[in-house]
Amino acid sequence: MSSWQEFAQQAPALAEFGYGRFHSGVAYLGTIRPDGGPRVHPVTPIVGEQLFLFMEPTSPKGKDLQRDPRYTLHCSVEDSGGGKGEFYVRGQATLVHDADLREQAVQASTYKPADRYILFVLTVDFAFMNTYDEGGAHPLRWHAGE
Repeated sequence: MSSWQEFAQQAPALAEFGYGRFHSGVAYLGTIRPDGGPRVHPVTPIVGEQLFLFMEPTSPKGKDLQRDPRYTLHCSVEDSGGGKGEFYVRGQATLVHDADLREQAVQASTYKPADRYILFVLTVDFAFMNTYDEGGAHPLRWHAGE
């Protein structure tokens, strides 16, 4: 498991692309429901030294992550042709109570998180990007530990 910073050190071009895609707006978080089924939620990822997510304390996605920390996170795309490209990560989420980490997340955020929000730090175990042009798709993958 890698922090965003470790991922960026090992795969700088992929991390830079991912930062741009996540920083541009809404992404979609996939979690695992209590019955084992998938759940997808729009979220606003925060990229700093870590990959962060704030959310309401009553959010079903937060309860999912506390029960089973596995997640996927996929940027939104602008159109059916893939827009400016896709970026996807998966890993493990950890609920954070550390004031210093919370301040890091607040400082890196593009919005002002409410004091009531809970905070998760997401590891990056796998990352994937895909860009498109007239020549087709151009994928790039990274796995932690490789």
